[in-house]
Amino acid sequence: MTIEILMPALSPTMTEGNLVKWHKKAGDSVESGDLLAEIETDKATMEVEAVDEGILGKILVEEGAQNVTVNKPIAILLEEGENEDALENYTPSSPEKKEEPEKKEKVETKKESILPELKAEVSFENKKQTLETGKERIISSPLARRLAEKNNININEVAGTGPRNRIIKKDIDSFLSSQKNSSISSFSKIVHTDSLSISYRDESLSQVRRIIAQRLSKSKQEIPHFYVSMDYNMDDLLKVRKTLNEESGTNQKLSVNDFIIKACSLALKDVPKANAIWMDDYIRYYDNVDISVAVSIEEGLITPIIRCADQKSLMQISLEAKELIKKARENKLVPEEFQGGTFSISNMGMFGVRQFNAIINQPQACIIAIGAAEKRPVVIENKIELITQMTATLSVDHRIVDGSVAAELLVALKRYIENPILLTLR
Repeated sequence: MTIEILMPALSPTMTEGNLVKWHKKAGDSVESGDLLAEIETDKATMEVEAVDEGILGKILVEEGAQNVTVNKPIAILLEEGENEDALENYTPSSPEKKEEPEKKEKVETKKESILPELKAEVSFENKKQTLETGKERIISSPLARRLAEKNNININEVAGTGPRNRIIKKDIDSFLSSQKNSSISSFSKIVHTDSLSISYRDESLSQVRRIIAQRLSKSKQEIPHFYVSMDYNMDDLLKVRKTLNEESGTNQKLSVNDFIIKACSLALKDVPKANAIWMDDYIRYYDNVDISVAVSIEEGLITPIIRCADQKSLMQISLEAKELIKKARENKLVPEEFQGGTFSISNMGMFGVRQFNAIINQPQACIIAIGAAEKRPVVIENKIELITQMTATLSVDHRIVDGSVAAELLVALKRYIENPILLTLR
């Protein structure tokens, strides 16, 4: 009986992807574990391995195909003893539709993992394997090794973007062209008219940028956003930060954002109604606080997650945040490091931005936009004083959180930010 090879779902949120390259052709023998194809998702290009054994009878979706729907048949595998005659009566099946969850009048509280089960037959292990010598083992595909050897490239100098930081063909191509994103093509043109010359450049959308555009548009169109702002006195926090950094005895320094992550996580424990996500027919409230931190990369934004931030010290948060940001900018995050989260932080204070409104990261209830800490004249007990003040704006999904709860969350956050000693006790 013929076996359909389906377009894999390489992440819980993936609905379509681009088929970059086939590593097998019709008639080739396929064994379990063989490299079949390279698939471009919204975050990275990943290699897909075979699960079944047989002969690749027919390729249904050619390489280079864009926006291929998840679960759509992309090839046919012939089992042992079958020949091409088995393909004559083959009819492609339709992509599977997700079943709608049953409506629930009452939702029981459960301790569940943020991440849904990954359906793809892909390993996302993040632990680095080492040789007996203690050096890191460089993981690479056979094709990448051949290309590296052919072009006299030291493969140790190439950053891998595949599963487990595996070096794939795309990484070698990027290294050769000295471009971080070889999937984006550009076109420049100068148009001459009677009165002026107009110069412009067209740049095609990467898969990452396309998905970001789709998700942000969906969030803004579907979620009834409302916004609540509050000013915070940062003087004490900056003093505590300076003292801790001076007394740490290490090169690891705490950032203002580390304090904000910790403060938000504790505020959410105090106001658990804001630590929730929208599930269409019900609201899910979480006991654990997983903070998504917006990080700017070349293709757009990605939100790596500090898991259980309320249970970690400031130094633990700082170390983890710096490592995640580094991996994000090197395109080395694995799905469990950026998928999920119960609350988001977007900080533009380092750019001098005073205040802004962020778009909610679906399906979360809230995202907080952090502005710059700056000296401002403020009236305190009928006297004008100069203090360091920061404005934070909470974007809220009104389907989940009411105005009073949003205000309560900002007040709780104020308690921790303006009394930073509390952040060192929990």
